Amino acid sequence: MGKYFVNEVDVKSTWDQVFSAFWQRYPNPFSTHVLTEDVVFREVTKDHRLLTRRLLTKTNRLPRWAERFFPANLSRSVYIVEDSIVDPGNKSLTTFTWNLNHTRLMTVEERCVFQENQDRPAWTRLKREAWILSTVYGFSRPIQEFGLARFKSNQMKAMKGLELALSNLHGDSSPRPRRDAVKEASEKAKEAALAATEKAQTLASAASPHKPQQFV
Repeated sequence: MGKYFVNEVDVKSTWDQVFSAFWQRYPNPFSTHVLTEDVVFREVTKDHRLLTRRLLTKTNRLPRWAERFFPANLSRSVYIVEDSIVDPGNKSLTTFTWNLNHTRLMTVEERCVFQENQDRPAWTRLKREAWILSTVYGFSRPIQEFGLARFKSNQMKAMKGLELALSNLHGDSSPRPRRDAVKEASEKAKEAALAATEKAQTLASAASPHKPQQFV
């Protein structure tokens, strides 16, 4: 049985601000383990939802005890696919991420939901869930414990990065309507998609069969 993590926090910013800051998190000094990010797919649906698939590259350092048992040439980078749905009508942003490589060693799946707080519209509720699993015989428990500890550390850094992006946005006293923000994000994504590397496109295509139930 793998490890499960869940956490809920209130972000002291409106959903519109959180939605805008989400796309401006990287680079930031708290997430230096995130090396690259590429948009490989994006579209706006007929019901005005924004669907996005991104490929991120992150560092993948093994714990010292594991370096004695696993090949020295094991890739030090991990490729992460991030699917997201922005629903302006319901003021929600849902993301689902999973790793493409090193799956025999460990898989980490994460689901985040950013939702406007109905009781306090000036706040945004974030629910984060993660599932960590290793099937390495004899080492699954310590690998899962290591994965959980690193996930907790990284999600704290992710929150600091989001807060930094929000603090930068708070300097804008006249937020734009959500429709304009979605349109601009879509246009920027198309430009980024054209510049995405062939390797990113290949890896993202290989991940296509993995379609989380939440996103159907």
